[in-house]
Amino acid sequence: MIQVVFDPSKVMDIDITKRTEYHAELDAARASRKVLKEVAFTPSLPDKGYTNRTLHVDVGSLAVAEKPVTQQMKDIFIGGRGFGLWYLWQAVTPQTRWNDPENEIVISSGPVGGITQYAGTGKSLVVTLSPQTEIPIDSNVGGYFGPLLKFSGFDALELQGKAERDLILFIDGQKGLIRFEELPDAPVDSHVLGEVLTRLYAENEADLVNISVVSTGAAADHSLIGMLNFSWFDKRRGCVRFKQAGRGGIGTVFRDKRLRALVCRGPQVKGDLNHPADFETLAKIGVKYHKEIRENDPHQCMMRRNGTAHIVEIMDAYDLLPVHNFQYGSHPETHKIDSAYWQSRCAQQTVDGCWYGCSMACAKGADGLVLKTGPYQGHMVTVDGPEYENAAGLGSNCGVFDPDDLLELNFYCDTYGICTITWGTVCAFIMECYQRGILNLERTGGLDLSWGNAKADLEMMHQMARGEGFGRIAGLGVKRMKALFIANGWGDPQLINDIGMENKGLEYSQYLSKESLAQQGGYALTNKGPQHDEAWLIFMDMVNKQLPTFEDKAEALYYFPLFRTWFGLNGFCKLPWNDVVPKGNAQQPEPHKIPEHVQNYVDLFSATTGVKIDKEELINQSARVYNFQRVFNIRMGKGLRQHDAAPYRSLGPVTEEEYLSRQERYDGQLRTELSLDPDAMTLQEKMAAHRQWRTGRFEKLMDVVYARRGWTRDGVPTYARLKELGIDFPEVLEVVRPLLGDPA
Repeated sequence: MIQVVFDPSKVMDIDITKRTEYHAELDAARASRKVLKEVAFTPSLPDKGYTNRTLHVDVGSLAVAEKPVTQQMKDIFIGGRGFGLWYLWQAVTPQTRWNDPENEIVISSGPVGGITQYAGTGKSLVVTLSPQTEIPIDSNVGGYFGPLLKFSGFDALELQGKAERDLILFIDGQKGLIRFEELPDAPVDSHVLGEVLTRLYAENEADLVNISVVSTGAAADHSLIGMLNFSWFDKRRGCVRFKQAGRGGIGTVFRDKRLRALVCRGPQVKGDLNHPADFETLAKIGVKYHKEIRENDPHQCMMRRNGTAHIVEIMDAYDLLPVHNFQYGSHPETHKIDSAYWQSRCAQQTVDGCWYGCSMACAKGADGLVLKTGPYQGHMVTVDGPEYENAAGLGSNCGVFDPDDLLELNFYCDTYGICTITWGTVCAFIMECYQRGILNLERTGGLDLSWGNAKADLEMMHQMARGEGFGRIAGLGVKRMKALFIANGWGDPQLINDIGMENKGLEYSQYLSKESLAQQGGYALTNKGPQHDEAWLIFMDMVNKQLPTFEDKAEALYYFPLFRTWFGLNGFCKLPWNDVVPKGNAQQPEPHKIPEHVQNYVDLFSATTGVKIDKEELINQSARVYNFQRVFNIRMGKGLRQHDAAPYRSLGPVTEEEYLSRQERYDGQLRTELSLDPDAMTLQEKMAAHRQWRTGRFEKLMDVVYARRGWTRDGVPTYARLKELGIDFPEVLEVVRPLLGDPA
């Protein structure tokens, strides 16, 4: 076993260009390369943000077709996630399952995506039917693929069918060629495959930055929780790096279709490739925002230095950091994995963004990690992150506070194609089941899954990548593990359901929501499942006390999911919106919305597309897609109130240990909220009173939120709401009619 002691002073002395290189793998892939089919197309650049065509690929028949982007698609669905949902709706039926050939993976950027004047515009949105939730999942991911696809000529890529063999799909936007290739000897895992394919398809060193690879790894073949890596070539490090489309098992669908990788070779990126309607306005807004980041970020969130990991210690201080499967909110060892450590660990002395022109530059990387386990033991690698979700999920939620162990977990999740958020919550659930005797050495195949046992955690991950042992069970996800453990009679069903942190089949992301009713709704009242990208309200609600009434919380749960949806329609990252704010923002009306930045987005859309909108129309654009997705869920057999139910661990204390860890707080709530005397009650009576109160107020929140969204008490968009939004298409009304009755 290699022992690695990290010396922060030496990080920039590591010659990272001398890390393990993959010449043999590249030679083997090149030698085994076989072209199966080649199709010519005419490359084109966008006009006012749109290329006005999309690419449909059937990987089973190797058929390629172009589709026009209609005006209705632009008006109703905008781009990105909207285009993905629209194409997926047309491709599937209510009977379609995730592993049926007709299921699609749709990748689309959005009309503003790919501009280089404003921070965070390199995003792609990936949409498919999820293996975990069985409804549409969408994931917002960085890297270069979406913009390069767009600049090659396509607003979206639809992948349908199932191949007979592992395929590489190569889209050459410089030469106008689409090739299906077979590389039997290509490596499997993303960190090697990405390097090999980037160098295989680039024509010279200068061309490396024009290549982006979409891939997954070995674990996606043997689990439901696979994710996709989207690459870019980091010129400073001289290596390929990745961002992840990480929720809902998208990578599993990718491998089920026998796709080994997508490769796009785009044109050299320049500042005007979107051909915006008003380039001068774009440039003006960008200059203003770059100045704001430069002046304000060092005094605010330090995103350029720490990325999202800057909030680890903040969450810990406010009792919001998930510890031991969301039981507790802080831990005495948090300092080992907080931003002070990552500042020394991550080599981010210069700009470190995942798309051109992003001056936020939060895509930090930890260089020089020598792996201690698994098939790449002894290799020196760069780890992208850890971001907050990874530090909290892989770290504190599982009791892992050794930073090198955390980085190794992060690395193997990435290269194996495992969603880090999902794995953190999966492993935390397993560890608590082990703690409580639901699991034991016999049931785990000899893995001691006690809190903090990173070695066993990694071995479980390696097993999943090999398709063996308890790793295959872990790869089912929390929902299916709960059902399995209960069916086997391994523990109390209520306890197992209470501590299994999933909703709609998707694992919770990494914030402790027990004391934030708004965040409870922000997780459970989502379309796709409990991902914080819809509504991160925990600070507004719990810390800043800006949402005191049910109506205030409902308004926030109306506005913010719609506002954040808009980023995914256009190809934006959400971080530049509120992780750096203008000076004087606190004195603005509704400062929590960052009104100056909202106006930036309005102006960016108008300047790119030539379509004039205001901040109200921005919300309407999202509302059309958001309500369409809700109807899509209903079409697939979900999307109702019963599917928005939350596990009790997200609402309140499940166990005696949890209650006693915050006894003063909980006893105080009994007095002030319920007019009860805790001194006259047993512990079990106090916990029962809390459960009744907390579940009752969550039910009330659902009522108020549904009403504000224009939905019935069962969570169905009304005829009036669908008509108001202009999405009362016959096929949409057909879905809701059995639940609403015939319209008056």
